[in-house]
Amino acid sequence: MDMATAQDTHTATNAAPPTQGTPREVLSFTLGSEEYGIDILKVQEIRGYEQPTRIANAPSFMKGVVNLRGVIVPIVDMRVRFALDDVKYDSFTVVIILNVVGRTVGIVVDSVSDVLELGRDQVKPAPEFNGTIDSDYITGLGTVRSGDAERMLILMDIEKLMSSAEMGLTDHQLH
Repeated sequence: MDMATAQDTHTATNAAPPTQGTPREVLSFTLGSEEYGIDILKVQEIRGYEQPTRIANAPSFMKGVVNLRGVIVPIVDMRVRFALDDVKYDSFTVVIILNVVGRTVGIVVDSVSDVLELGRDQVKPAPEFNGTIDSDYITGLGTVRSGDAERMLILMDIEKLMSSAEMGLTDHQLH
């Protein structure tokens, strides 16, 4: 089953937004050495990286646009946006196609891990810190256990990030 079909199935079976006590599903992905999670309901599909058509005078993190089945989709390289040092494109580099801010947007990430279900006890509030990501876009830290091992996910409000003024993706700025 491809990601788009999985998304449609998930949306159809869980139409109501999750409540505070309900587990939430997140798509986990990596940027550099960090692992992030975004709401699976924002994800339309996952695609391999293809070179987008560059747009003149766009910020460096805006890689350009691609034509996705007749829809022109802006592509944001999250690694450049978050000022990661070693940005390289390889066979693991993927584009996550999102439905956010009333439009379709693609984000380039190093790799996609999996879809995880996080219970309320697995999510902690985000600490205040000075990092490459404004903490306004971090909703919490998720803890994922695999046997004896434990890993942390930085949970992002991808809609809030994509609709921020510095991203330039809101409709009034594009038209």
